[in-house]
Amino acid sequence: MATRMASSADAVTVHGTVASGFEPVSEVFAENFRDRDELGAAVAVYHRGQPVVDLWGGYRDTDREHPWEADTMVLVASATKGMTAAAIAVALSRGLFALDDRIADHWPAFARHGKGDVTVRQLLSHQAGLATLDGRLSPEQIADSEFLSELLANDELDWEPGTRQGYHAFTLGWYASELLRRTDGRTLGQFFADEVAEPLDLEFYIGLPEGIPTDRVAELDAFGYLDMLLNLRTMSPRFVLSFFNPWSVTSRALNVLDTRRPADLNSPAFRAVEIPSGNGIGTARAMARLYGDLATGGEALGLDEAVFAELTAPPVPPSGDRRDVVIGVETAYAMGYSKPSPDFRFGTSEAAFGTPGAGGSFGFADPDAELGFAYTPNRLGLHLKDDPREVALREAVYECIERRDSETAAIRT
Repeated sequence: MATRMASSADAVTVHGTVASGFEPVSEVFAENFRDRDELGAAVAVYHRGQPVVDLWGGYRDTDREHPWEADTMVLVASATKGMTAAAIAVALSRGLFALDDRIADHWPAFARHGKGDVTVRQLLSHQAGLATLDGRLSPEQIADSEFLSELLANDELDWEPGTRQGYHAFTLGWYASELLRRTDGRTLGQFFADEVAEPLDLEFYIGLPEGIPTDRVAELDAFGYLDMLLNLRTMSPRFVLSFFNPWSVTSRALNVLDTRRPADLNSPAFRAVEIPSGNGIGTARAMARLYGDLATGGEALGLDEAVFAELTAPPVPPSGDRRDVVIGVETAYAMGYSKPSPDFRFGTSEAAFGTPGAGGSFGFADPDAELGFAYTPNRLGLHLKDDPREVALREAVYECIERRDSETAAIRT
């Protein structure tokens, strides 16, 4: 039975519903506004195929004049990759291409500059050595599919594929989209809309349609570059110094858009184009719904059993150093998703998969717990991972599940 919430935390009202036994999640969500400097946000959870948490609160604008509504959407940065990866999982299930296919077999021009043997699996594992791009792209260039295709085909390797791994922050989505365009005819954003969002009735977009009212999308309260320098403890000195070195792999992987500050990604021009690794806009409810389906086998999306097995399998590390070339910490990737690693623990086992986004957003599936989780804020935090607001909510969810399971077990005995 769902409980409708309308509690206040220092003039911020939390709205939504929680299932019986998940009331503590709403309390933690309210604490985020009171104690963790939340501006506006939403959190949603699916458990065993059912929605058990659907909360929102705060403000969708930085002037605190307009409340976050039930249908407010927000840009989730790299958490978009999880939605993109779901589309690729559907494409794999339909046999459009296979994980161990060479990308060049479907896209001959891709073979330039020694890329001929790069596989789909290596790309989705961030091991392809294609993390960087030279120059900064405008929305007009991104919208020009032929220009973007040629740019990607001419890209040179950053390292020998399979030997290292490094976060393909923006390039992963564009390479995946071009592969899909060559095998299906649709871009990734179009394929996602038709084959993922529509079947599950998700309000989530990779390339925001013109008809969406501007006030439906929350304004980002984003950090600036000076903030990064003032938060070396949470951002990692190694990462920040590399970010500001224009010749580093980190800088060339992350600074590929023609923007002056992170918030520019939320401009109307950048919202409208497809950046499948970074500009997805939607609700936490939609993300949790998708992860909830994936956590229980992806039946609604028609996932093949072999594809689901790949999603839940332990990641295969590169042959060399596991430290991420771009981020500078030990990471684990597979099938387009982040996987649990020593520096980033989530879920109850290695079967879990998801993607965090810059600023604190996070969505993931935990198949062992049959759990889909999503958190989406508009005030961007300064943590590479494990934003305290999100962690508090995630921990509260697991505590509720553990308590409910214990109570159920006690009743049966």
